Amino acid sequence: MAANEPQIAAIDPGIVASAAARREYRRWYLPVRAKFALALAFAFAWMALSIALSLPWLRDLAAAAGWALALFAIGFIAWVPGFMNAFLSATILMDRRPKRRRLAHYPPIAVLVACYNEEKTIGDTLDSLALQAYPGEVEVLVIDDGSTDASVSVALKAAARHTRPGFLVRVLPQPVNRGKSHVLNVGLESTTHEYVVTVDADSWVYEGGLRAIVERLLTDPPGTAAVAGAVLVRNSRVNWLTKAQEWDYFHGIAAVKRMQSMYHGTLVAQGAFSIYRRSALLEVGGLPHCVGEDIVVSWALLKAGHRVGFAEDACLFTNVPETLGQFARQRQRWSRGLIEAFQRHGALLRKPRMSTLFIWWNLLFLPMDLAFTLVFIPGIVAALFGLYWIAGPMTLLVLPLALLWNFVIFRVQARMFHEQGLSVRRNVQGFLFYAFLYTVVLQPVCLKGYLAELFKLKKTWGTK
Repeated sequence: MAANEPQIAAIDPGIVASAAARREYRRWYLPVRAKFALALAFAFAWMALSIALSLPWLRDLAAAAGWALALFAIGFIAWVPGFMNAFLSATILMDRRPKRRRLAHYPPIAVLVACYNEEKTIGDTLDSLALQAYPGEVEVLVIDDGSTDASVSVALKAAARHTRPGFLVRVLPQPVNRGKSHVLNVGLESTTHEYVVTVDADSWVYEGGLRAIVERLLTDPPGTAAVAGAVLVRNSRVNWLTKAQEWDYFHGIAAVKRMQSMYHGTLVAQGAFSIYRRSALLEVGGLPHCVGEDIVVSWALLKAGHRVGFAEDACLFTNVPETLGQFARQRQRWSRGLIEAFQRHGALLRKPRMSTLFIWWNLLFLPMDLAFTLVFIPGIVAALFGLYWIAGPMTLLVLPLALLWNFVIFRVQARMFHEQGLSVRRNVQGFLFYAFLYTVVLQPVCLKGYLAELFKLKKTWGTK
């Protein structure tokens, strides 16, 4: 360990378990590779059962539409998603990650806040950072990307209000709008701190968030170059769309990141709230200029041999899109970012590590969204008229696994919330829409994003 590397405290009664408890933990500990093998076995067993049960459905659909279409439709509507959900559920059930530990010394950190036309929110974001009880030095860099509103003025006032010994806020206005990756790279060049946190300008970092994400990075396995924080919804009470997104972030996105991090390869250290080693970012050339800069740089780090983790208890609340148009543009941008990642770092498909499974996994999203949009949604409409070739009684076979998946994730996330002094809001309306109708909106939107990138259509940030 280098001389200037932050040291982990040897004894911390509040965090480190007793010697007896640690021995009990080790007795029941399964190596990560063993857990990976067990999760794969369970997923393949579930997929085999699904295939066996769906054979009558397959034959009926093949008689009506041909074997090629029948195999494509049922494979990507039922078999592949079932495999994924089974693997996810098994992994979460086996996840016994070590607790993050307090450090004997907390390193100085730089927080990069990319800002564009955020006069209504940038003040709150800086307030939340100023309230963090981080034991080390914090340098906050607000890099304004040529805003046309009063963002710079609001940020300057907040900087004057919050700057104090050990907590410095600097505002770096850029003359013209050049994109998020450009201003983040300006931030990288403007600091010398090794540990760099990115925070969106319309967010609220929950108490202890900075401390938690630093502790997770420095107590994770060697080779960890980045850690994604837990991004949750701040404006969930606005309408049905934000209520559904609350469950998407709390349930779906967090669960996938937790699963991927267990196998040392979280695929997206999202720009909204993540921490990076500055040296690792510079090693891969900084943030790439593209619409999905966070996923592309995460894949670059994985390709370079680094590990990317997830801090499930480092929480940030962000404002999500409130209109269907904003939501569609955001998710299309995420989909385009995935295609960009494959175009630049497709060699990861051949890299021999556990996380390679998730790269192949993402390769299946396009055909899954294609099957859902062009086959399953019309199948639902047909079922309303009594034609059950695609959506019908056999579709109910996916419900047991869906219920298991939702129950497991809810228990895990609710426990994390309780430990943070938070409680899960009663949001039944949002959950029902998320469980039964969310994908009807989401997957056609994602499909459009994939096709837009494949056909090289004009790129815009496009969430305002």
